[in-house]
Amino acid sequence: MKEIQLFAQDNTQEIISSIEKTGEYLWTKESILLHTEDVEIIPVDIPGWKVANLGNLTVALDVTLTPELKEEGYARELVNRIQNLRKETNFEVTDKIIVKVSGESYLNDVLKNNSEYISSQVLASSLEFVPEMEGGVVVEWESEEVVRLLLTKKS
Repeated sequence: MKEIQLFAQDNTQEIISSIEKTGEYLWTKESILLHTEDVEIIPVDIPGWKVANLGNLTVALDVTLTPELKEEGYARELVNRIQNLRKETNFEVTDKIIVKVSGESYLNDVLKNNSEYISSQVLASSLEFVPEMEGGVVVEWESEEVVRLLLTKKS
């Protein structure tokens, strides 16, 4: 038994592949036939990946959040918050707006790097990051950050 355990450690993928495809694996050295019910295949998450099995299908997703993905997520969140605020302030669907955003400094980069996307989604004729702003509406944001939005209708 110990010998096959050592063999399995070095040949895991070969054994799993055979069992998933045919329901068995033949260890030729000792002429031992392993069947599906003789083994337990347990998916193990790899750091930064999520792995799922269903029968002989295995899917692995890279769930690492790169700075670019985080920034894109923040841009989408800003679009969502601005659209909600447009609705709350009864702007018409076709109204062009001027948007000012106040909050953590990383939002300045989000606005700069995603200005075309954000502007097109919310019909903004201008987007501006303001380090500190009086007025505006505090919107829900991650953790305890305070993000303020000020929307004005373009004349």
